[in-house]
Amino acid sequence: MIVRIMGEGQVKLADSHVVELNELDDVLLKEMESGDGPGFRTTLHALLDKVRELGTPLPDDSLEPSELILPAPDATLEDVRAMLGDGGLIPN
Repeated sequence: MIVRIMGEGQVKLADSHVVELNELDDVLLKEMESGDGPGFRTTLHALLDKVRELGTPLPDDSLEPSELILPAPDATLEDVRAMLGDGGLIPN
C-alpha cells in the first residue's frame, strides 16, 4: 500500500501493518470526538511516526497513486476532521 503524508512524501507500507495503524486511528478518532487537543496531537504524531517507522520511503521523484493520505504533522483538529471518512483516517 502507498501512503502519502501531506507535506512529506510517500512511503510503501505492507498491508499487514494496517491493523496496528488502525489501533492508533481509533484512539485519534475518540480524542477528536471528545475535543482532546493535546491527546489528538500526541496520537497524530504517534500515527505518523509509526507509518515512517514501518514504511519504506519512495524516491522524491516517484509519484505513485496513494491508497491512503494522512495529514501533515502540524494539521489541526479541524483539518483532520475535514479529511475523515466514516471509518477514520485509515479504513478497516
